Amino acid sequence: MNLKSNANKINRRDFFKTAGIGATALAIKPDMLFSRNMKRNRKVRIGIIGGRFGLGFQFQNHPDCIVEAVSDLIPERRNDLIRTYRCSKSYESLEKLVKDPKVDAVFIATGAPDHARHVIASLKAGKHVLCAVPAAMTIDECHEILETVKKTGLKYMMAETSVWRQRMISVKQFYKEDAFGNFIGFAAQYNHPGLETLYFENGEKTWRHGLPPMLYPTHCTSFVVGLTRERLTEVSCIGWGDNDPILQDNIYNNPFWNESAHFKTSNGLPFSVEVNWKGALRPSERGEWHGDKMSFIMSHGPMSSTVLVKAGAKRIKDDGGFDVAENSVEEYNTPNWWSTDMLPEPLRHDSGHEGSHTFITHEFIDSIVTDRTPEVDIYQALAMTAPGIVAHASAMKGGELLKIPSFDK
Repeated sequence: MNLKSNANKINRRDFFKTAGIGATALAIKPDMLFSRNMKRNRKVRIGIIGGRFGLGFQFQNHPDCIVEAVSDLIPERRNDLIRTYRCSKSYESLEKLVKDPKVDAVFIATGAPDHARHVIASLKAGKHVLCAVPAAMTIDECHEILETVKKTGLKYMMAETSVWRQRMISVKQFYKEDAFGNFIGFAAQYNHPGLETLYFENGEKTWRHGLPPMLYPTHCTSFVVGLTRERLTEVSCIGWGDNDPILQDNIYNNPFWNESAHFKTSNGLPFSVEVNWKGALRPSERGEWHGDKMSFIMSHGPMSSTVLVKAGAKRIKDDGGFDVAENSVEEYNTPNWWSTDMLPEPLRHDSGHEGSHTFITHEFIDSIVTDRTPEVDIYQALAMTAPGIVAHASAMKGGELLKIPSFDK
């Protein structure tokens, strides 16, 4: 099959060759490829709920989707949604939108503490659901969402951007090739200093005011759960705070700006995760995958490079005179996966969060029209979310080692 990208007209085999990914990576699972030849049902009519994060997606351009309606509590944001999605129908609330019989599915881009309530209401109204991260804020909410998904039989997908970052797609391909060999450990960081600007709106505290870092863990946990599908089984977490007034008075009773967790995976591997809201830190959402054959280390931002470290057989002397393996380190140039036939042509362009938004748009719509399970389904979503909830509980107990519940079938 000679499938070409819009931008540079290279075929898939040439694209993989240029990207430095071998032939076995061509065996992408079928649902990651876009094909107009596949039997497809009628177009999905979607409702977009939430006029901030909800503005950054491409449903109006997907060939199998129609934006039927939009909603936000605030009129200005509602108007932004109308303009972005070229949709004339709007509702003042989610509760009104989900009563619309023409709406098949919804994208919930509301505040994190409302996700569980909004997801459950939408599912009970008969709508497929795509929801922003995290899936839930408590373990009880995790159970409630899971039971509702199971009872309704409708599709649920979490819009985790890290699963579809361009470098993460490369990691998936290397993993399919067995380029890493045996994994020996993982690390991830989400540094987002400066979020205090979103803590207040019109003089009122927002849901972000005092949010515990590990209640927003999925940008990190997805780097492992979204790759190997293994589970995080236990955790010890340490928090840091400085007695700032925000940390002394918030609805979460959270005393921490930053939290650092050490997880154990179901394969017995270590996984270090940091979520940091404050400090002299480089803003980043990054991961490291360490193997006995190769490691993939994401850059820390514009002043560093993503690198591959490959195990060497030779030994050399270090500057202390000791033998050390001569491992090679090479810069990795990430392909623009969004320019390939992984997406329908109207979506083959860059988008938010390192090109992930068009992939999320397509994954959700395609899972409905082809009646398949989305990549980040309810089980994956909870496996990415629940570990952070338990990690914060550990931090509140001074780093006590805690078990993480499983929500799998």
